[in-house]
Amino acid sequence: MRRAILRVTACHCKADRQAEAMTPSFEFEEHFLARGLIRIAGVDEAGRGPLAGPVVAAAVVLSPELVPDGLQDSKQLTARKRDDLLKRITQQATIGIGEATVEEIDELNILRASHLAMCRAIEALPYMPDHVLIDGNMIPRDLTCPATPIVKGDTLSLSIAAASIVAKTRRDAIMWDLAQQCPGYGWETNMGYPTKCHKEALRNLGVTPHHRRSFKPVHNML
Repeated sequence: MRRAILRVTACHCKADRQAEAMTPSFEFEEHFLARGLIRIAGVDEAGRGPLAGPVVAAAVVLSPELVPDGLQDSKQLTARKRDDLLKRITQQATIGIGEATVEEIDELNILRASHLAMCRAIEALPYMPDHVLIDGNMIPRDLTCPATPIVKGDTLSLSIAAASIVAKTRRDAIMWDLAQQCPGYGWETNMGYPTKCHKEALRNLGVTPHHRRSFKPVHNML
Protein backbone atom coordinates (compact mmCIF):
# COMPACT_ATOMS: atom_id res chain seq x y z
CA MET A 1 0.00 0.00 0.00
CA ARG A 2 1.37 3.43 -0.93
CA ARG A 3 2.49 5.51 2.01
CA ALA A 4 0.87 8.90 2.28
CA ILE A 5 1.40 11.95 4.44
CA LEU A 6 -1.88 13.76 4.87
CA ARG A 7 -1.99 17.28 6.20
CA VAL A 8 -4.88 17.88 8.57
CA THR A 9 -5.09 21.64 8.37
CA ALA A 10 -8.26 21.84 10.40
CA CYS A 11 -6.49 20.29 13.36
CA HIS A 12 -3.17 22.11 13.19
CA CYS A 13 -4.09 25.36 14.93
CA LYS A 14 -1.04 25.19 17.17
CA ALA A 15 -1.26 28.72 18.46
CA ASP A 16 -4.82 28.16 19.64
CA ARG A 17 -4.02 24.80 21.21
CA GLN A 18 -0.91 26.08 22.96
CA ALA A 19 -2.96 28.85 24.50
CA GLU A 20 -4.98 26.16 26.23
CA ALA A 21 -3.79 23.58 28.71
CA MET A 22 -2.60 20.74 26.48
CA THR A 23 -5.42 18.21 26.66
CA PRO A 24 -5.61 15.47 24.01
CA SER A 25 -8.76 15.35 21.93
CA PHE A 26 -10.30 13.10 19.28
CA GLU A 27 -10.07 15.78 16.55
CA PHE A 28 -7.47 14.06 14.40
CA GLU A 29 -9.23 10.72 14.64
CA GLU A 30 -12.61 12.29 13.83
CA HIS A 31 -11.14 13.93 10.73
CA PHE A 32 -10.28 10.54 9.25
CA LEU A 33 -13.41 8.80 10.56
CA ALA A 34 -15.46 11.44 8.74
CA ARG A 35 -13.68 10.44 5.51
CA GLY A 36 -14.96 6.89 5.90
CA LEU A 37 -11.84 5.36 7.47
CA ILE A 38 -12.49 3.04 10.39
CA ARG A 39 -9.28 1.93 12.08
CA ILE A 40 -7.18 4.91 13.16
CA ALA A 41 -4.10 3.96 15.17
CA GLY A 42 -2.12 6.26 17.42
CA VAL A 43 1.58 5.38 17.71
CA ASP A 44 4.20 6.50 20.22
CA GLU A 45 7.45 5.23 21.69
CA ALA A 46 9.18 5.25 25.06
CA GLY A 47 12.88 5.05 25.81
CA ARG A 48 14.77 7.20 23.31
CA GLY A 49 16.82 8.97 25.98
CA PRO A 50 17.99 6.23 28.38
CA LEU A 51 21.50 4.77 28.43
CA ALA A 52 20.18 1.24 28.84
CA GLY A 53 17.35 -1.01 27.74
CA PRO A 54 15.28 -1.31 24.58
CA VAL A 55 13.11 1.31 22.95
CA VAL A 56 9.43 0.30 23.07
CA ALA A 57 6.58 1.49 20.85
CA ALA A 58 2.84 0.98 21.00
CA ALA A 59 0.05 1.28 18.47
CA VAL A 60 -3.46 1.81 19.85
CA VAL A 61 -6.79 1.87 18.01
CA LEU A 62 -9.48 3.44 20.17
CA SER A 63 -13.18 2.86 19.67
CA PRO A 64 -14.96 6.24 19.47
CA GLU A 65 -17.60 4.89 21.87
CA LEU A 66 -15.09 3.53 24.40
CA VAL A 67 -12.43 6.18 24.94
CA PRO A 68 -11.16 5.88 28.54
CA ASP A 69 -11.46 9.06 30.58
CA GLY A 70 -8.25 10.71 31.72
CA LEU A 71 -5.99 9.87 28.78
CA GLN A 72 -2.98 12.16 28.76
CA ASP A 73 0.66 12.22 27.74
CA SER A 74 2.21 9.48 29.89
CA LYS A 75 4.89 11.88 31.17
CA GLN A 76 2.15 13.97 32.81
CA LEU A 77 0.74 11.03 34.78
CA THR A 78 1.80 9.25 37.95
CA ALA A 79 2.79 5.60 37.71
CA ARG A 80 -0.39 4.63 39.54
CA LYS A 81 -2.56 6.60 37.11
CA ARG A 82 -0.74 5.08 34.12
CA ASP A 83 -1.33 1.58 35.47
CA ASP A 84 -5.01 2.32 36.01
CA LEU A 85 -5.38 3.69 32.49
CA LEU A 86 -3.44 0.77 31.02
CA LYS A 87 -6.06 -1.63 32.40
CA ARG A 88 -8.85 0.33 30.76
CA ILE A 89 -7.00 0.76 27.46
CA THR A 90 -6.35 -2.99 27.39
CA GLN A 91 -10.05 -3.69 27.96
CA GLN A 92 -11.45 -1.08 25.57
CA ALA A 93 -8.94 -0.70 22.72
CA THR A 94 -6.85 -2.71 20.27
CA ILE A 95 -3.12 -2.71 21.07
CA GLY A 96 0.09 -3.66 19.30
CA ILE A 97 3.54 -3.44 20.93
CA GLY A 98 6.96 -3.48 19.31
CA GLU A 99 10.53 -3.21 20.55
CA ALA A 100 13.99 -2.52 19.19
CA THR A 101 16.84 -4.08 21.11
CA VAL A 102 19.97 -2.45 22.47
CA GLU A 103 21.93 -4.13 19.67
CA GLU A 104 19.58 -2.66 17.06
CA ILE A 105 19.85 0.77 18.67
CA ASP A 106 23.65 0.61 18.47
CA GLU A 107 23.60 -0.67 14.90
CA LEU A 108 20.92 1.62 13.44
CA ASN A 109 20.97 4.71 15.73
CA ILE A 110 18.20 5.59 18.16
CA LEU A 111 15.94 7.35 15.65
CA ARG A 112 15.94 4.46 13.18
CA ALA A 113 15.51 1.96 16.02
CA SER A 114 12.54 3.94 17.37
CA HIS A 115 10.95 3.87 13.92
CA LEU A 116 11.63 0.13 13.70
CA ALA A 117 9.83 -0.39 17.02
CA MET A 118 6.90 1.69 15.73
CA CYS A 119 6.61 -0.43 12.58
CA ARG A 120 6.70 -3.58 14.69
CA ALA A 121 3.97 -2.22 16.97
CA ILE A 122 1.73 -1.53 13.97
CA GLU A 123 2.46 -5.00 12.56
CA ALA A 124 1.52 -6.48 15.95
CA LEU A 125 -2.05 -5.19 15.61
CA PRO A 126 -4.51 -7.91 14.54
CA TYR A 127 -5.23 -5.89 11.38
CA MET A 128 -3.56 -3.18 9.31
CA PRO A 129 -4.96 0.22 10.32
CA ASP A 130 -6.55 2.49 7.72
CA HIS A 131 -4.44 5.41 8.91
CA VAL A 132 -1.74 5.98 11.50
CA LEU A 133 -1.14 9.04 13.68
CA ILE A 134 2.51 9.15 14.73
CA ASP A 135 3.99 11.23 17.51
CA GLY A 136 6.78 13.43 16.14
CA ASN A 137 7.66 15.12 12.87
CA MET A 138 8.74 12.08 10.85
CA ILE A 139 7.16 8.97 9.41
CA PRO A 140 9.17 5.72 9.57
CA ARG A 141 10.48 5.11 6.08
CA ASP A 142 9.52 1.43 6.18
CA LEU A 143 5.91 2.09 7.13
CA THR A 144 3.55 0.75 4.46
CA CYS A 145 0.25 2.37 5.45
CA PRO A 146 -0.92 6.00 5.23
CA ALA A 147 0.28 8.10 8.16
CA THR A 148 0.31 11.59 9.59
CA PRO A 149 3.09 12.85 11.87
CA ILE A 150 1.92 15.08 14.72
CA VAL A 151 4.43 17.12 16.71
CA LYS A 152 3.63 16.78 20.42
CA GLY A 153 1.01 14.27 19.36
CA ASP A 154 0.83 12.72 22.83
CA THR A 155 -0.62 16.02 24.09
CA LEU A 156 -2.98 16.49 21.13
CA SER A 157 -4.36 13.09 20.09
CA LEU A 158 -6.14 10.70 22.43
CA SER A 159 -4.96 7.68 20.43
CA ILE A 160 -1.33 8.78 20.63
CA ALA A 161 -1.73 9.57 24.34
CA ALA A 162 -3.04 6.04 24.87
CA ALA A 163 -0.08 4.65 22.92
CA SER A 164 2.34 6.67 25.06
CA ILE A 165 0.84 5.12 28.20
CA VAL A 166 1.08 1.59 26.84
CA ALA A 167 4.67 2.07 25.64
CA LYS A 168 5.79 3.73 28.87
CA THR A 169 4.27 1.12 31.18
CA ARG A 170 5.68 -1.76 29.09
CA ARG A 171 9.16 -0.28 29.05
CA ASP A 172 9.08 0.51 32.78
CA ALA A 173 8.18 -3.14 33.45
CA ILE A 174 11.10 -4.28 31.29
CA MET A 175 13.51 -2.00 33.16
CA TRP A 176 12.20 -3.23 36.52
CA ASP A 177 12.95 -6.81 35.45
CA LEU A 178 16.43 -5.82 34.23
CA ALA A 179 17.05 -4.09 37.56
CA GLN A 180 16.61 -7.43 39.31
CA GLN A 181 19.21 -8.97 36.99
CA CYS A 182 21.66 -6.06 37.28
CA PRO A 183 21.22 -4.47 40.72
CA GLY A 184 22.98 -1.27 41.65
CA TYR A 185 22.12 0.89 38.64
CA GLY A 186 18.75 2.02 39.97
CA TRP A 187 16.86 1.03 36.84
CA GLU A 188 13.75 0.28 38.88
CA THR A 189 13.45 4.04 39.51
CA ASN A 190 15.52 5.83 36.82
CA MET A 191 14.40 3.45 34.04
CA GLY A 192 17.85 3.61 32.49
CA TYR A 193 17.94 7.38 32.07
CA PRO A 194 21.30 9.12 32.72
CA THR A 195 20.61 10.21 36.28
CA LYS A 196 23.43 11.00 38.65
CA CYS A 197 23.10 7.67 40.47
CA HIS A 198 23.03 5.74 37.19
CA LYS A 199 26.20 7.43 35.92
CA GLU A 200 27.92 6.83 39.26
CA ALA A 201 26.98 3.16 39.07
CA LEU A 202 28.40 3.01 35.55
CA ARG A 203 31.71 4.30 36.86
CA ASN A 204 31.72 1.96 39.86
CA LEU A 205 30.17 -1.20 38.41
CA GLY A 206 30.98 -0.90 34.73
CA VAL A 207 28.98 -1.42 31.56
CA THR A 208 26.37 -4.19 31.31
CA PRO A 209 25.13 -5.98 28.17
CA HIS A 210 21.97 -3.89 28.49
CA HIS A 211 23.77 -0.56 28.04
CA ARG A 212 23.70 1.27 24.72
CA ARG A 213 27.32 1.40 23.64
CA SER A 214 26.66 4.04 20.99
CA PHE A 215 25.49 6.53 23.62
CA LYS A 216 28.25 8.95 24.62
CA PRO A 217 28.46 8.33 28.41
CA VAL A 218 28.72 4.57 27.81
CA HIS A 219 30.93 4.86 24.74
CA ASN A 220 33.39 7.07 26.61
CA MET A 221 33.78 4.46 29.32
CA LEU A 222 34.63 1.80 26.75
